[in-house]
Parts: sequence; C-alpha cells; structure tokens
Amino acid sequence: MQNLARFRRQLLLVAIALVLVLPVLTVFSAWLPGAGNDLGAFAVVREMFATVLPGYIRTTVALGLMVALGSAVLGTLCAAVVTLFDFRGRKTLEWLLLLPLAMPAYVTAYAYTDFLQFSGPLQVWMRASFGLQGRLLPEVRSLGGAVLVFVVSLYPYVYLLARTALSERAAHLMEAARLLGASMPRRIWTVALPMARPAVVAGVALVMMETLADFGVVSYFGIQTFTTGIYKAWLSMENRSAAAQLATMLLVLVLVVLQLELRAQRRMRFVTSGVGRASSAEAQPYRLQGARCLAAWLVCALPVLLGFVLPVMFMLRPLAADWSVIPLDRFVQWAGNSIRFGAITAVLAVAIAMLAAYAARRSQDWVTRSTVGLISLGYAVPGAVIVVGLLLPVGWVQQAFPQWGFPALITATSTGIIWAYLVRFTAIALQSLQSGYTRIPKSLDESARMLGVGSAGLLARVHGPLLRRSALTAALLVFVDVMKELPATMVLRPFNSDTLAVVAYQLARDERLGEAALPSLALVLVGLVPVILLIRTMRSSAAR
Repeated sequence: MQNLARFRRQLLLVAIALVLVLPVLTVFSAWLPGAGNDLGAFAVVREMFATVLPGYIRTTVALGLMVALGSAVLGTLCAAVVTLFDFRGRKTLEWLLLLPLAMPAYVTAYAYTDFLQFSGPLQVWMRASFGLQGRLLPEVRSLGGAVLVFVVSLYPYVYLLARTALSERAAHLMEAARLLGASMPRRIWTVALPMARPAVVAGVALVMMETLADFGVVSYFGIQTFTTGIYKAWLSMENRSAAAQLATMLLVLVLVVLQLELRAQRRMRFVTSGVGRASSAEAQPYRLQGARCLAAWLVCALPVLLGFVLPVMFMLRPLAADWSVIPLDRFVQWAGNSIRFGAITAVLAVAIAMLAAYAARRSQDWVTRSTVGLISLGYAVPGAVIVVGLLLPVGWVQQAFPQWGFPALITATSTGIIWAYLVRFTAIALQSLQSGYTRIPKSLDESARMLGVGSAGLLARVHGPLLRRSALTAALLVFVDVMKELPATMVLRPFNSDTLAVVAYQLARDERLGEAALPSLALVLVGLVPVILLIRTMRSSAAR
C-alpha cells in the first residue's frame, strides 16, 4: 500500500514537473528540423550572427561583468563595514542597506531618467542658474547608466550573503589573528574576506542572473542585449523560431551562471561545517570613532541613498507637482489585475511546492530528487525565454489544428500568464517550504504513522499547521515577484488586463514619467513587505 501511494505521488510530481519544464524543452526544440521550424528561422539567425548578434553578445557579457564587479565590491564592502566594525548607527544601517531590494530595477531607471535627462529638473536648473547651454550631464540611457542602476538595485544580494558569512564565521578567527599579532588590514584581507568568498560568488551569480533576465531597464535605455534581441526577432521580424533559437543562447548563458552559483553554495556549506558563531566576549567588532565612523557612515549610506531614497524622492516629485495627471480610476483597475494574478499564482505555487516538498520529505529516490530539482531551477529561467517557450507550441498547434481552442486558451485568458508565472516562481515557494521542513523533526512522522495517520492526514494534520508560517511567507514572496514581473506579463497578459508593472513601463516609454510615478511607487510599497519580513528575521536571529 505504501509503495502504491509513493508511486502515485511520484507520478503526480513528474506530471507537474513536465508542465513546468515544458517551455524550456520547447525552446531547445527550435534547433531541431521539423516541428514548425523553417529555413527562414535559420536564415534569420545566420544573418543576425553576421550583423547584430556579436554586438548582443558583447553588450550582454560586458553588462553582466560590470554589474557583477560593481555589486561584488559594493555589497562586500558594506557587509564588511557593518560586520567587522562597530560604530554609532550600525544596527540601523544593517537593515537600511536592504531597502533597495524593494525597488525594481526598471523603476529606478525611470526615476533617474526623469530627474537627470536633458529636459529634467536638474539640468534645467543648472542651465538657468549658471547660464550654461547644451547637455551638462552624461546621458542616463546608456550602458554606464544601466550598470549604475543594476548595481545600486542588486548589490543587496551580495551584501546579505556576505554579511551572513562574515558574522557566522569570521569573528573568532579575526580575534585569533589579532592575538597572533596581525594588523587590522591583514586580518581583513587574509582572514575575513577569504572566508566570505564563496558567499560573495553566490551573491554575484544571483546578480548576474537577474541582470541577464532583465528586460525593463535594457529596453527602456535602448541597450541591445540578448533579451531585447529575442523580442525584436519575435515582434519585429515575426519569426518565432529565430526568437526561440536566440532564447536558447541566453538560457545556456544563464545555466552557466547558475552552475557557478551552485558550486559557490556547496563551498559555503563546506566552509560552514565546523565553524560556528563566535561566542567569545573578546570576538567583538572593532570600534570606530571620529573620522573613521563618518567614513563608515558614508560607505553604507551612499548605496541606500542611490538605490532607494533618491529614486523614491524623484518619483514623488511629479506627484507632488500635479496630482491631476494621475488616472485614479484606472489605477484601481491596474492594481486589481496585479493583485488577481499575484493571488492566483501564489495559491497554486504554494500548493505545488507543498506537494514537492512533502514528496522530497517522504522519499529520497532519484525520481523524486530529479523532479524536485527541475522545479527548483525555474527561477533561473528568464521571463523572455518562458514567453517564447509557451508561445512557440501555441503557434504550432494553431497551424496544425486551426479549429482547436487551445491557442486562444493560452493567449486570450489568464491561463498562459499564470502558467508562465508558475514556471518561474514556484521555485521560490519550494525553497521556503523546504526551509520550513528542516525545522520539523522526522520523529513526528514516525509518531503519526504509529498512531495510524495516513499520508494525507500527515500532511494536513501534522505538517500543515507546522508549515503555516513558511507557506504564508512563500505565498507573499511569490505574490510580490508576480507584481513586479514585466517581460512575461507584457506579452502574455489577456486583453484589457494591464498590470502596474506593464503600465509603468508603457508610460515611461512614452515619456509620461509623471503618470508612471504612481504605479511605480505602488510596486515599491509592495516590495517593501518581504524586505520588512527579512529585516525582522535578521533581528530575531541576532537576538538569539
């Protein structure tokens, strides 16, 4: 009987995993002969290889590397300052440094463009005040501007992991090095930073995956990357197979970065073993005073200022100047669509993640591990790849069976967009629930079975109540990510179902940045919720 129940769980889990991985498999099928692929697609790709594709590759790689370097330096520096040193206001800066996580990168791009562009208030004031002419500041919509936006928006990934690594592993080793006569600079360079290196690499990999998957910033700034090339091949050239082939190249690049992140995570687990949190009274952060304290404040306050405070102020400026440009009635409709998509996806993602986490808890066979692993990798797939992977088979079915209603089900209803969200964001819910399962001892499972509780009862009556907080956290994280998702929503949303993210992008692209301010700020407010939860978790961990 137990074998039959396990087989049913595996069968259901494999079916769900295949549905979630289907868009990725479909994208790779674009290189196979047949299946709707014509010679025109290969001709388009060859022509792009000879003309624009090398530029896409150079720009994508250059953007990713510069953002990775900037985020690594900024995130590690801030983590080292708040972890290895003690100064007035350090506890406040520890959580303030997380605030840029609430700002979608494309919202930051809109804010800086509105304020710093040629016709923006800063350059207008400079020309009027000093009698100057022409452009006075570098062009915001450039590769350098995109690097700045990504760095100040994404450095918290590196900061959070590096801070955890330094606080858990470096303190007592730094004290041991001090007792051996090592100076503070030598202790930092030879003890603290090497201990944090795997965490920094893992954070940098996450930053690169977010950068490669971005569409809002690069499209708004007019930067030709792989992501914009995919949409150009699909929408401008009207060749879905060529777009799919470009999507496979982007996906391979993302998978390489993902392997880098997984290797760094394994090294983090290796370094963690045998190294605990310092409990010695002597292993305390080095006290800073005077000019050094001011320097530490400047180092930590600048990223918060650039990544959160200034963008919010820039967005509030047009609202304060003229509230009449805000269509409040339509704003309610946009917010309702965003909430509807987010709520449906959150419920379904948590249900799927609960099933996968429960199956992984009960069985450790290779089938379960493989299917759970496939579900876990969904977050690494860029939204542009998912869009192409979903719409490509829709076109095939439409050509082969025009009388079927399946294509309309995907493109004209919420089915397609919810499917795309689940492909990308179920991994977030799964990670949260698996983390919750680590706090439930397996002895409870054995006790429940001895009392005659079956598999369904074990999940509903034992695991369910204990996982309630993890499930709520997972639902919240999925909900917020769905609210901020742009590329998949922009293409797959049903007619008359604009969301806050899509409307903010469209208004900013049309240079109606005053009207884009309200939906953009609404996304920031929603993004603050998981950041606040993260801050509370950090504080409770520090108290223990």
